[in-house]
Amino acid sequence: MYLRIRDLREDNDLTQKQVSEYLMCDQSLYSKYEREERTLPLEYAEKLADYYGVSVDYLLGRTNVKKPYPKK
Repeated sequence: MYLRIRDLREDNDLTQKQVSEYLMCDQSLYSKYEREERTLPLEYAEKLADYYGVSVDYLLGRTNVKKPYPKK
């Protein structure tokens, strides 16, 4: 499973510290998510998808379509 969180973070000129503060987790833990040393929890995937305006499927590499699905 390829996570695009590093590319999205860098494209938005954000640091790991800024994103980890948004997720309310430690920067070293977030770094492990980017390096795929730890599995990204679903709640973080959802928050990051909303933050970057992409779908969770895009975030997880399941599609190349960035546009998120309409919310109910």
